[in-house]
Amino acid sequence: MSVPPDRPPATPFWTVPNILTLSRLPLAIVMFVCIEFHSWPTAFAAFLVASLTDWIDGWWARKFDQMSAFGRVFDPLTDKVLLGGAMIFLVAVPESGMRAWMAAVVIAREMLITGVRGYLESLGHKFGADWLGKLKTILQCIWLGAVLVFLSLRDREWADGLVGPVELFHLVLLYTMLTATVLSGLQYCWKAVRILRS
Repeated sequence: MSVPPDRPPATPFWTVPNILTLSRLPLAIVMFVCIEFHSWPTAFAAFLVASLTDWIDGWWARKFDQMSAFGRVFDPLTDKVLLGGAMIFLVAVPESGMRAWMAAVVIAREMLITGVRGYLESLGHKFGADWLGKLKTILQCIWLGAVLVFLSLRDREWADGLVGPVELFHLVLLYTMLTATVLSGLQYCWKAVRILRS
C-alpha cells in the first residue's frame, strides 16, 4: 500500500486578518443605511472604522505571517463593496457630486479588472496591483471620507466657514479619483494585452 505524501498544514481560516476583512461587510451595510437616512456623522464613523480594519488586517497579516489566499481575494473585494456601494447610495444625494455615470465608470472598471486578473492568474500569470491602482484606491477612500465630512458639516451653523473649502476639496478629489480610475483601468488592460501577447 502506498503512503500518501505529507501535506502541508492547512492555513487556519479564523485568523485576525480574515476576521477584520469580513467585518467590513457589516460595517459597509451600516454605512449604506446611514447614507440612505442621511445620518452623515454615523456614516463617516462606520467608514472610518472600516478603513482602520483595512489597514490593521494588512499590517497584522505581514507582521505575524498570516497572509492567506482568502485574504488576497476578499480583502480587495470587501473594499470594492464598501466603496462602490457607497457611490451608488450617494448618487441619490445631489450635494455629494456623485452622478450615476461616475458610479458606473468606477464599478465597471473594478468588475473588468477583477475578471481580467482572474483569467490571467488562472493561466499562471501574476497580475497584482501596481502603483496607479493603489493610488486609485487611496483617492477613492479619501474622497469618500471628504464627502461624508462635507455632508456632516453642511447643516451645522458653527461650520459655515468650513463648508466651502471642504466642498471644493471633495469635488476636486472626485474628478481626480475618476481620472485615476480610468487611467489605471487602461493601464491594467494594456498590461494584460502585453502578457497575453508574450
